[in-house]
Amino acid sequence: MKTNRLLLAAILVSAIVAPVDTLAQEKIMAQQTTPARVPLPMEGGLPSLDGATGWLNSQPLTPAGLRGKVVLIDVWTHTCINWLRTLPYVRAWAEKYRDQGLVVIGVHSPEFEFEKNLDNVRRAAKDMRVDYPIAIDNDFALWRALNNQYWPALYIVDAKGQIRHHQFGEGGYDQSERIIQQLLLEAGAAGIGRDLVSGDARGVEVAADWGTLKSPENYVSYQRTENFASPGGAVAGKPRVYTAPARLKLNQWALSGDWTMGQQATALNKANGRIAYQFHARDLHLVMGPAARGTSVRFRVLIDGQPPGVAHGVDIDEKGIGTVTEQRLYQLIRQTKPIADRRFEIEFLDPGVEAFAFTFG
Repeated sequence: MKTNRLLLAAILVSAIVAPVDTLAQEKIMAQQTTPARVPLPMEGGLPSLDGATGWLNSQPLTPAGLRGKVVLIDVWTHTCINWLRTLPYVRAWAEKYRDQGLVVIGVHSPEFEFEKNLDNVRRAAKDMRVDYPIAIDNDFALWRALNNQYWPALYIVDAKGQIRHHQFGEGGYDQSERIIQQLLLEAGAAGIGRDLVSGDARGVEVAADWGTLKSPENYVSYQRTENFASPGGAVAGKPRVYTAPARLKLNQWALSGDWTMGQQATALNKANGRIAYQFHARDLHLVMGPAARGTSVRFRVLIDGQPPGVAHGVDIDEKGIGTVTEQRLYQLIRQTKPIADRRFEIEFLDPGVEAFAFTFG
């Protein structure tokens, strides 16, 4: 009987203690899966969006209509390589948290004149799988209302309409997502864990190889370019036959052939014009397009005088052959290590191309 009484007591104790242990474990698990809250500054209210000249993927949105939602404002322009490399994260956040109260708004503030064309923005958004609302900011009204100075720029707004965090340029992805999670929780959203998106980056969206990058962005126009090395220098706004030196120093570039250097772009007047650039980076991109809508321009790329082979970018083949069909960023080189100083050359087999800017990664 004594043994049975001890057994009964043990069973009763177990029955009492087990739920307490389970509750403690659940509390620990909840603490582990709930994002830690951090104090966030008040950076001002979400300004009016009335200055948008148009909207894609949505009817016009207003701060009042967004009250109760957490809002992510993403200032972008579709040929900016820095924005393109943030897109996998913004796109993933829009999809992951859409049903939990996050609204992502892309504010498209154009850098180049052709980026004001609504058809270009619409095509770019479709190609890049940007399906969240886009405010067209051709007059820079929203840019000014945000006191913004950067592409890209993120502004995270709480459910009361207050800006609580910003991120200028690439990076800060984990911190930005943690803040999104925190603000969604504060707004009453359920099921917000601590897991973070990884960003499905492909092609031009892959992060730069910062450790080997020694070539900065450069514009291909007389107004904003640097390190132009063709003999005689640039002639603004007039056709001229340029020549390229046999050797270029790092980050110098040159023209050969009949070109006109404009304020935003340099245009090829006759076939077989070339651009040469001495660069040091894994990736080389060129923002360019046909001067006349609906036309195309064939081109050929060489690296150190040879076809690029396996170092070709997504917009050319191993022989370096490609075609300019629309105004956008073209990835021309993606090479493997070791990364060294290389001479890039692009020859346009037809006239009528406009080149705007080189970017690297």
